[in-house]
Amino acid sequence: MSRRLAFLGPPGTFTEEAALRYDPAGSATLVSMASITAVATAVESGLADEGMVPVENSLEGPVAETLDALVHSARALMIRSEVVLPIEHLLLVRPGQKADAVKAILSKPEAIGQCRGFLERCFPKAALEASLSTSAAVQEMMQRQDAAAIANRRAAEIYGAQVLATGIQDRPHNLTRFAVLAREDHAPTGRDKTSIAFAFAVEDRPGLLVSSLQEFSQRAINLSKIESRPSKERLGTYIFLVDVDGHRSEGPLAEALERIKAQCSFFRVLGSYPRYAEPAT
Repeated sequence: MSRRLAFLGPPGTFTEEAALRYDPAGSATLVSMASITAVATAVESGLADEGMVPVENSLEGPVAETLDALVHSARALMIRSEVVLPIEHLLLVRPGQKADAVKAILSKPEAIGQCRGFLERCFPKAALEASLSTSAAVQEMMQRQDAAAIANRRAAEIYGAQVLATGIQDRPHNLTRFAVLAREDHAPTGRDKTSIAFAFAVEDRPGLLVSSLQEFSQRAINLSKIESRPSKERLGTYIFLVDVDGHRSEGPLAEALERIKAQCSFFRVLGSYPRYAEPAT
């Protein structure tokens, strides 16, 4: 039985494009899911072996649903791998439709946010309508007379849409990082990164965060990202999410993680996995 790889669908989403890049040989069976939470649930339940979900975008920042799933609900899952995908947004319409007929523009909220400047300049009066995915937006748009959709070229090809404009994202260097979720993370490769989430007790003291991060600097471990999410328990309490270089099983990093864990009320390793590298051409 082939490996089952769930992704945020339907076919034609950027997440499907990331899944195809992750599995260029086509050895996995792709399983389309309606939401990021559904992808995580599919992997947790065994319906899929791995799941591809977006984590962050270079223009819009973190994908809250993915981070919240990893921290609050899908605690049996870990990050096994990552894919970084260049994002080019296209404005799609029904074949033959003109720009002046567009009264509404559909897409996933993150995609709309990444194209806000273009939309304000070219379609200032159009209603912006959220869809579950860029691909779903195209499917809905094709059933309407007054709408356009923001999506990728693959969606245009799959659903027979016409490209009205290309490269409509606000900045040319638009990248999205995707995570591959699984029930286990990756074995060491020598070029790894580790993601962790942690929080302090409500009665924390000044300097706790600095003290924790010093555990990395004292061991010459590079910290590549830090952000925070609401704890969902009370106002003003947060969970910190950190990416560092190295594998959680390596001596210095393993020691640093244990020292940090001892200071925390909540601590979880989200996974160790290879740093993404562009495929050889």
